[in-house]
Formats: sequence, structure tokens, C-alpha cells
Amino acid sequence: MIQGVLLVSAYQATFTSNGTTYHYYDINAWAQEQHFDVTQLPYSLRVLLEMTLRQQKAAPTPFLTWPQAAADIAFKPERVILQDFTGVPALVDLAAMRSQLATTGGDPAAINPDVPVDLIIDHSVQVDRAGDDAAFQTNIEKEFARNHERYQFLKWAQQAFKNLRIVPPDTGIIHQINLEYLASVVRTTTEGSTHWAFPDTVVGTDSHTTMVNALGVLGWGVGGIEAEASMLGEASFMQIPQVVGVRLSNQLPEGTTATDLALTVTKLLRAHNVVGKFVEFYGPGLAALSIADRATIANMAPEYGATASFFPIDQQTLNYLKLTNRSAEQIQLISDYAHQNHLFHETDAHCHYSETETLDLATIVPSLAGPNRPQDLVPLTALKHQFTSTETLAVTIDQQNFQLRRGDLAIAAITSCTNTSNPSLLLTAGLIAQKAVAAGLQVPAYVKTSFAPGSKVVTAYLAAAGLQSALDQLGFNLVGYGCTTCIGNSGQLKPEMQAAVAATDFPIAAIESGNRNFSGRVNPLVKDTYLASPPLVLAYALAGTLRINLATEPLGYDHDGQPVFLKDLWPAASAVSALIQQNVTAATFKREYASLLTANKTWNALIAPTGNSYAWQNDSTYIALPPFFQQLTHHQGLPELTGLRVLAKFGDSITTDHISPAGFIGQNTPAGKYLQAQNVAPKDFNSYGSRRGNHHVMMRGTLANIRIRNQITPEKEGGYTRYWPTNEQLPIFDAATKYQAAGTGLVILAGKDYGMGSSRDWAAKGVKLLGVKAVIAESFERIHRANLVMMGVLPLQFQAGENATRLGLNGSETFAISFSEHTAHVVATDAAGHQTKFTARLRFDTPTDMTYYENDGILPLVLRRKAHLA
Repeated sequence: MIQGVLLVSAYQATFTSNGTTYHYYDINAWAQEQHFDVTQLPYSLRVLLEMTLRQQKAAPTPFLTWPQAAADIAFKPERVILQDFTGVPALVDLAAMRSQLATTGGDPAAINPDVPVDLIIDHSVQVDRAGDDAAFQTNIEKEFARNHERYQFLKWAQQAFKNLRIVPPDTGIIHQINLEYLASVVRTTTEGSTHWAFPDTVVGTDSHTTMVNALGVLGWGVGGIEAEASMLGEASFMQIPQVVGVRLSNQLPEGTTATDLALTVTKLLRAHNVVGKFVEFYGPGLAALSIADRATIANMAPEYGATASFFPIDQQTLNYLKLTNRSAEQIQLISDYAHQNHLFHETDAHCHYSETETLDLATIVPSLAGPNRPQDLVPLTALKHQFTSTETLAVTIDQQNFQLRRGDLAIAAITSCTNTSNPSLLLTAGLIAQKAVAAGLQVPAYVKTSFAPGSKVVTAYLAAAGLQSALDQLGFNLVGYGCTTCIGNSGQLKPEMQAAVAATDFPIAAIESGNRNFSGRVNPLVKDTYLASPPLVLAYALAGTLRINLATEPLGYDHDGQPVFLKDLWPAASAVSALIQQNVTAATFKREYASLLTANKTWNALIAPTGNSYAWQNDSTYIALPPFFQQLTHHQGLPELTGLRVLAKFGDSITTDHISPAGFIGQNTPAGKYLQAQNVAPKDFNSYGSRRGNHHVMMRGTLANIRIRNQITPEKEGGYTRYWPTNEQLPIFDAATKYQAAGTGLVILAGKDYGMGSSRDWAAKGVKLLGVKAVIAESFERIHRANLVMMGVLPLQFQAGENATRLGLNGSETFAISFSEHTAHVVATDAAGHQTKFTARLRFDTPTDMTYYENDGILPLVLRRKAHLA
């Protein structure tokens, strides 16, 4: 190691910025010694190269053979960012580690974040009230009433843990705050009298952490389990990824938006198969894309499957940092360092990519995506043709009688980090609203409208531009600053619609400016959800339906009964640009972010416990001491598993929403029954996402999505299975409980892309606690595969061309699994004694996966190390 340190010291260099001399690790100095041209390396990999050189204090030789040979590197981000749905269980685990150490005579304070951690409370506000001026305050009051225990716990954590900063509720969405305020792009530290500069890197417990890639900050979403490990100083091992270069040319046509572009990119790259890869954008079209437009694309990276979606630092980056009130000194430092260490984008750069795609921006057309996958692109002109059903629903609202058909809207929401960080999109929507109001247009009474921006800057510039009042008049009043509809916090439909749709199971629709539209996610009563830009959300809301061609048909009629078309309302790009210049200013960002941590008076007044160890309350239905650390078991190698029964058999595209839903808790579900047994009334159930600090609720919610389809019980939609010993049809939790009582281990069979979607740790924790020993799937989404390993659950992958159905497996079999190196040998025996034998690949993808598994997961491993038991 001493030789390694001496070796790497040769690659240290200095530069001066703002009169201060900074040391840095010069990636080109190392490359030149290796006769390696660092300028051919993608910019995203240059960041990884610098990290490897600096953190490992050894030469990063794996980069010399990229992309021909796969090689592993350690990734230790400089900071971690959490949202509250995933942040609460992460901090509950850390608190549980402290409690476990205390019981063994250790020091609880040994469990503490080693890197800066920001937790933004943005996932708890629900759209209980919408469409009027009282909505915002009403929703806040209900949010605090519902989440009092959770917020008390977070306040305790704020005083108990070092390196933890909590952004209070009702201030903004995690990714927009990261983009506009938290991200430094280049970080500095001082050791003695020596100043160091290095790239800002981040992981977050929300898959859309990739949004910050727009600024040239490398980072991505991880499961809460991996984030906890990063918080505690553990490196994540990863193969140096393949990098897909996307060459952009020309510029967007008039009348199209960054959302249209992002949805097109999503379709393009999902088809290309970028799962587990980096995407990096380059080409002559790059310079014309603002950071806000880039952020809209980068935010959608999980939807097209990429680990990261990187835009190198360039002049647009520096312009945006100035706009968002970063200091002149910081901007100069970023420019100096990025130029000095080959991280500033050169327009004539000739990076070598492992694969390439091209996209002509001039070909982008107005589009939507749906009805339940973000990659299913639909041109605006073709949307109407997706709704051919003649089924009708009669409903009376505000003394108006409506005969609704499939494609008519129950929800129209301008929401989500994806689009509300983009002033062009929101000002366009505001100008459309202004013209619509002037023409006398109104949104039909059956549509629930809402507006949930990502930061207070948005409402400030909309008000300054005189546009918020027009949005209010159409029902797009502020409902909260948070991830509302897109996460499933849409609240109930309008009362008459709620009753009518629930009684008939009518296929009502929704439109949102979000990034996720998986079945059952936005609202359990909504069948068809489409993603679209804020202007299109507003336009379709005025029409009241998706069953319309907005390019040729009027969306309404004015005071004089004359038709009003979308083209009549759509503003010129020059008008939008003028409003941005006038109203989106550094002074606005400075004013709104000055009180980010102190503005919420309700949060400030909240009284919470203190001390190093958390005082667990046995009767709490929100925060409970999890069982993960109470018995620290250890495996030697890979055990032979026998007598496994199939808990569930799934097809393709099972999402983490299916495995661990975030939204509505049904009254008659195992979780609902548990809460009622704890004297919680159904009106106070809140959501699964808000109760992730309580494993009793989350175990019962595992595989409980109302839209999940278990092929073992094809006749019943939802979280049901067959308990094979008695052939009973039971809720999955009830069956798993019976299996555990009998000492029977479980297996899940699945198709392609198992675990796609949000980075949800409970999707792995839940199946672990249900007794699942292995998941055998055709393929896994990156984050979920890692989470399974980190919880001590084996991810096994069918051989190419094989799956459970092709092998003739119906789920009634008993499974035995043995191992030789990275191959699993599976024997499935049916009731008649017939055996089906096949091999599967053990998806241990990094050098530490076996260590995690042998320790029953990464968190017990970390606790052992902290307690000096490893």
C-alpha cells in the first residue's frame, strides 16, 4: 500500500482558482504514463477514473482495458441524498444498529454517517384537497397530522446523527432542490493546510437521482440498503459500465417541448437496451439544450433503464449555476478545475463509446407515453385511436350530468420533479392557461386538477409573470411542494367520481407531467395513465378527455361558441423566452433558498425525543425496531437449499411498485387488517410509503399491489397465492406465514426486468422477511438485483431462451437448489415425482456479493465491523 501511495502521489498536481492553490489528482498525468489517451474516455468515466485514483490510492489499471474487458472498481460517493419514503427506513435501520450496539455494551455513536447526508421530506404530502385556494394549507395540515410520529423520528435523527441535514416538508422535491441548491459540481476539502478539489458525486434513495447528471454531477439511484452502506463508509463495487453515446443534432422545432424529447429518448433507449449502462450525450445539438431541458431527460434515466444519463460540464452548466445563485467563486472554481482535469466538454471531442445512438432533435413531435409504461410513446395525433371502447359511466357533479367513456379524465396533474424544474414548460402552461381563461374555457367538473411544483422558485416566477392566477382559475392551484400524484399520493377522486368508478370498476384515465405511470401507481381506481408535458396536461384537462386529436379538434369553445384549438393557445417560443429572462432570476433563487431549512414553522415547533439511542415505542404503527440485527447469522459459502415452495410466479416487467406498493392501503388487505387490529381507523391508514419505518405493515404489504398478477392464481388479481400443502387460495402474507411456521423456504419465479422501477429497499426487505430464499427470473433491473443480494436473497437468472413457462413449471413444484461456482443447479419436482432439471446463473456481479450473502446481508456486515465482530 505504501508503494501504491507513492505511486499515486506522482499524479497529484495543483491549480489556482480565486487566489487559492488546490491540489487534485490529474487523470491525464496517469494516462500519459500508461500511453493512454484520456480524451477518448467518455466524460462520465473520467469522473470514475479520478475517483479511483484518489480514493484507492492505487493506479486505476482496469480503465486500460475498457470497454473490451469488464473490470470491477469501488464506488464511494462524496455525499448521499434521501427522500423521506426511503430515508425513514434507512435511518430506522441506523437507529436499530445503535440500539443493538447499546445492548452489547458498545457505543451507539459509532453508527454515524461518514459522508454528508441530505434528507428532503417531499414524499408525504397528499392531494386531499385540490382546485381551490385552501388546498395547500389543508394538505399541509393533514400531512403533519398523519405523519407526526415519522416527523418526530426524523427530528430525533437530525440531532442524533452527525453529517445529517434534513430539509423540512413543504419546501420542494428532492431532485429539484439537488439541482438548484445542493449540488456543488466540484467539491473541496482541506487537510491540514492543503486544499483539495474533486468532482461532486452522489447516490440517492430515489431512482431519479440521475436528474443531477444534467449538471455534470455523476450519481444515480440506489436502494436504501446500499445508501445506508454508503452513508457508513462502505464502498459499492461495480463493473466499469458500458457507455452508450447519444449524438444529438439540430434543435427542437417550435411547438415541441423537453418532455416530448425526454419521452422520445425513453422509447429510443429502452429499445436499445441500456439497462446497467451509462448514457452520455454529445454532438452539435447539445449546446442548444438548456440545463433544465437536460434535467428533464436525465430524470427519466430509470425509465429507459440506464444507471446514469450524463451531460458533461460546459458553458450551459456555468450559466445555470449563475442563474441559480451559486457564488461567483464556486463557478470559477468549477470552470478552472473542469478545464484543468479534462472534465469540461470540448465541442470537437471524440470520445470512444461502447455503443452509439443518434437523435435528430428536429424530428421530435408532441407526444405522450402510456397507458402504463413510460417507454410506450404515443404521438399526440395518434392518442385518440387508443380509446375505442363504447362503455359508458353516468355521473352527476355540480348538477351537471356526464356520460363518460374510456379515455375521459379523472385526474390531470402538473406534478413531479421531471418537469417542474423546467421554467419553459411551466411558463408555457401558464400562458396557455391565461389565454384559455380569457376565452372562457373551463375544466369539466369531473376532472381533479392539481399543481405540485418542485420548489418555491416555481410559484415565485409564475406569480411574478402574472400567470399563477390563470392556473388557479382553471383549478391548477398549488396543492403542495412534493412528489404527489406521480408517487401515488393523488388522494381520492372527486367524491362523485370516486363512488361511481369504485362501484363499477370503470376504466377511467389520468394524465400527469410525471415519470411513472405503472398500473395502479397514480391511483388505484385509474386504469390508463399517460405522461405528458405540463402544457399538454393543461390542454387535455380543458378537453376533459384523452379521446381527442388536439392537432385537429377543438379542446373547447369560447364565449361566442367558437371552437378553440391548441394552436390558438400555444405561445411562441420567443414569448416564453422573454418571460424567463424577466422573471427567472438569480435574485429569485437567492430569496427562496435563503430560508430553506427554517421556513416551515410547524416543523420548527415540533417537539422530538433526544439522545444517542432512539426510544422505541411498542405501540407505534409508523416506527418499529426492525428484526434485521437481532440475530446475526453467518453462512459459509452457498448453502444447498431444499424443500422450497413457490410463493409466486410472475410474467415480465414486475416493478418494485408491484413488489412493494407505495400508495393506498386497502381496508381488507393484510396490512389494513393489521392496522385496524392496532386501533387505526381506515381514514388514518395513510400510505405504504409513509409506513416504511414499520416492518409489520411492510411485510404485509409485500407483493400486495392490487394490480399484480400471480400466475398461480390467474383468476384473482392482486396479492394472492396458493398455499400448496392445502391448496388454499390466500393473501400472499398469510401463505408466507404458514410456510414459515412449517419451516419451509420460498422461491419466486419471474420473467424479464424483474424489479424495474423505483429504487425501493422494501421490495427486497419484504421478500426477505416473508422467507424467500431465491428469486429466479429471466432478467433483473440493476438496483433490485443489488438489493436482493444485500438482503441475503439469491438472484438467479434463467439461461437464455428459458423461463418457467417454457420449462413447464406451473409453480406447484418443490424446488432444490445447489451451486457450483456461479451456476445454480435447480431440480423442480412435481406432485407425481417428475423432475425438471435446469441450470441458472447466480447473479453475484461484484467481488463483495458473496461476502454480503455470507453475512446475511450488507447491514449485518456493517454492524459486525462497527462492533468489531467481523
